Amino acid sequence: RLASVRALTIASTGLALTSALFAQGAGSQNPSGLRGVVMRGPTNPICRERDSCEAPAKGLLLQFRRDGQVKAQVKTSRTGTYLVKLRPGRYAVSSPGLRRIERLEPAAVRVPRGRVGRADLYLDTGIQ
Repeated sequence: RLASVRALTIASTGLALTSALFAQGAGSQNPSGLRGVVMRGPTNPICRERDSCEAPAKGLLLQFRRDGQVKAQVKTSRTGTYLVKLRPGRYAVSSPGLRRIERLEPAAVRVPRGRVGRADLYLDTGIQ
């Protein structure tokens, strides 16, 4: 069920977001960047089989760093999706203001050359 929700969310927003990125980068020959969905969980201390224990991480500020400097930042939508224009290469990804028990995974992402790559992220809430 969660996979279906993710697929629907990604499919419905992916096309619109990618179009917007390419329209923004119309002056450049090969725009590059990342898009994806950020989910957070667990959302409850006790997860039941029939209930989802994950939710979109809406309004989360993502920062993409290279060589210790923030190169771009973006907030996730209400459905947890994001789209960011970045130069090709590896970036550390983080979110300022997370509580000590929260962790964003993966901590590093790779932007492909000449296209918008996919990097789904997971915010571990630390709830046990």
